[in-house]
Amino acid sequence: MTAPDGDALFDNDLVVDDALERRSYQLDLAASAARDHTLVSLPTGLGKTTVSLLVGAHRLATRGGTLLMLAPTKPLVEQHAAFYRETLQIADDAIVVFTGEVRPADRAALWDEARIVMATPQVVENDLLGSRIDLNSVTHLTVDECHRASGDYPYGFVAERYHATADDPLVTGMSASPGEDRESILAVCEALGLRSVAVKTREDGDVAEYTHDTDIQWERIELPDAVIEIRDGLADVIADRLATLKELGVTNKTDPNLAQREINAIQGRVQELMDADKSEGYEAMSYLAEIRKLRTALTYVETQSVESLRRYFERLQEGARSSGASKADQRVVSDPRVRESIDRARRYDDLHPKFRRVRMLIAEALGIENGERVIVFTESRDTAEELVAFLGEHFATRKFVGQSDTETSAGMTQTEQQDALDAFRAGEFEVLVSTSVAEEGLDVPEVDLVCFYEPVPTAIRAVQRKGRTGRQAAGRVHVLIAEDTRDEAYFWKARRDQQRMHDELETLKTLEGDIEGELRGGGSAVDPDASTPDVSPPDTAATSADGGQTDLGAFEGGDGREGDGDTDGSDDRTDEAATARDAGESTDDAKEADAEGADGDGRSDPVPDPSDLPDGETVAGDRPDPPEPSADTVEIVIDQRELDSAIGRDLARREGVETRLETLDVGDYVCSDRVVVERKTVPDFLDSLVGGDRSIFEQIASDARYYDRPVLILEGDGLFEERSVHPNAIRGALASLAADFGVSVLRTADSEGTAAMLAAIANREQSRADRAISVHGEKQSRTLPEQQEYTVASIAEVGPVTARSLLDELGSVAAVVTADEEELREVSGVGAVTAERIREVVATEYDP
Repeated sequence: MTAPDGDALFDNDLVVDDALERRSYQLDLAASAARDHTLVSLPTGLGKTTVSLLVGAHRLATRGGTLLMLAPTKPLVEQHAAFYRETLQIADDAIVVFTGEVRPADRAALWDEARIVMATPQVVENDLLGSRIDLNSVTHLTVDECHRASGDYPYGFVAERYHATADDPLVTGMSASPGEDRESILAVCEALGLRSVAVKTREDGDVAEYTHDTDIQWERIELPDAVIEIRDGLADVIADRLATLKELGVTNKTDPNLAQREINAIQGRVQELMDADKSEGYEAMSYLAEIRKLRTALTYVETQSVESLRRYFERLQEGARSSGASKADQRVVSDPRVRESIDRARRYDDLHPKFRRVRMLIAEALGIENGERVIVFTESRDTAEELVAFLGEHFATRKFVGQSDTETSAGMTQTEQQDALDAFRAGEFEVLVSTSVAEEGLDVPEVDLVCFYEPVPTAIRAVQRKGRTGRQAAGRVHVLIAEDTRDEAYFWKARRDQQRMHDELETLKTLEGDIEGELRGGGSAVDPDASTPDVSPPDTAATSADGGQTDLGAFEGGDGREGDGDTDGSDDRTDEAATARDAGESTDDAKEADAEGADGDGRSDPVPDPSDLPDGETVAGDRPDPPEPSADTVEIVIDQRELDSAIGRDLARREGVETRLETLDVGDYVCSDRVVVERKTVPDFLDSLVGGDRSIFEQIASDARYYDRPVLILEGDGLFEERSVHPNAIRGALASLAADFGVSVLRTADSEGTAAMLAAIANREQSRADRAISVHGEKQSRTLPEQQEYTVASIAEVGPVTARSLLDELGSVAAVVTADEEELREVSGVGAVTAERIREVVATEYDP
């Protein structure tokens, strides 16, 4: 049988009549995607979702099963769900949305009944790790904005699990900007297991009639003298810090305008010194952290606003006064030249000249040119807030930002985001001021002007933003560039990258066969020797078948990519976050990204307070009963708060390991009824010795209270070099943990080593010692049998399996504790040692 052509896909009975326009380029792309695991690239606004819908509808009609579509943000997930409900003849309640706002137990129940699931990838990753769902029956996986499939972003993990477990897999990746060069495009394909490429550009004849020219204008803005004075004062301090690094032998540069690639090179040389345990390496890393903070300040004052700079300095000063302040924070805010810049910023009472230019551009678009809508994009949440206040005096203006709160700005809930978009579409206001959250894929209405408050340094993001205009009519894009600032560098870099991306996409079009050959033989997630999916309908179904590193590492008030971005070190607008990670410091952005994941949908499911739950419902019970592991499988329970690490994903990939997510009251991982594992990276362990919300001794005491064999895994190197903690203090802490608490302290090099150690412990406990998993310390209401089992199992040498045997044989807890040794030994699984131990515990007089 042959695969369906585009017309056959379009005429599927599941597609609502007249719901879609028959466009030949969409049909061509859908036919390609129906044949194999395919990367579909189509310019923004031309209907990539329609391509996926046609392929998915065909799979449903011919193969049944479930469709799964992943998108990076909650608003985008909701948008896709609404489109599918309007376009397919499927009951609305069979098309479900999975985000972090849907309770895990509800997701597990919905999964079994749904025909189509729209989800953020973090939620699906969580549910896979928690064994709440499986992908066996998924017949089509769509990965929207698939250019994000790099590093630890969940797209790669979900696609890997899908290829490994699905009975009949087919993957479609979609992006208007899949990568900036051949290597990055191939990397996306390999991460998702794609073996085919289908590309359409605006130059294609069947696409051109649906597109319009976009007039792109770049305008240079001159900075006032007062702003230049503030900037130059900060630049002098950077030059001074670079001179110190030159003395330490890690650079020969002292120009404060050095390129990002040189900052990366310095960091590499500093890391080499640290790896060699050279003291100058740690000193240099601290100075490099200062330079990054100062470069952040420069970016604010040059490209954003003096008000944004003031807010940033306030955060730095607050951080420097905190108990855990870094030396870098303290040195920066105490430098006289920085203090002078702070004073100048406080005295400055004017606006950045970009503000007035934005206002004039909007007035031209809405007034002189009779336009209806304008979008202003900015990198910084602080700047967005200021623009809304300033423009709101002249135009009906609203903001559109991510969901997490910052120190200076409240985030927007999903409902607020949707309300803003609906109102914008309805013409209730004229100007939308947005951070990067509106860049990717959202059904933002056609606008007359897209204004970039600053250029973005990556081609992918520039393409996404420009796609907001020029769909139904000629559009206009205006990019503001502050003269003689890093705006200039980002402008030229973005132009080069966009041209390269355009060339690469054209190359992909002309060399699709060669690219596919490379993908099939290049070690992608799909077996290169496997046959392509048989997408032809079986005979019995023939009739029915016919019938978008964040570029905002330093914008501490900014959204970045609202949780995850284009993480290319050479593209960072600013670079504080990178050094902060290496130096053990933190930034507001890093915290926001950790908490928010992808636009407010972080790695962990929400952890409810038990007092807020309905009667009879508990935190640990907020999930279905886990499946019984097979005889040759071990289970590891993972605390939800550990999902920021790669350990859960590593464990889930291991043969013979089942993972389960719980909100653990004690410990990070449970390997049996007697072994709980507390995992600490070396920096976290040292932090716990010098302060923090909960010391390591308090945590271990809780572990030891509920488990006989608590284990501490110390992950990473530099235990005696990472912090200014005296080695004797570290040795004393380790000695106390071992001697006073009976803790086994194990060392691993990295997260992969930790996962291997956890698997080894679980295997020894469950397979060799025949012990079961038991989560102690749970704040939950147990059934009476569970309480009885727990009581008997708490006796040393017993455990939950033997406890059940004792209760089954003897009938009650009272009968167990009053039985003599002979009666106990008659119970299956109870030997002489266990019987003797039970009698010793229950009969010996209490003597504290």
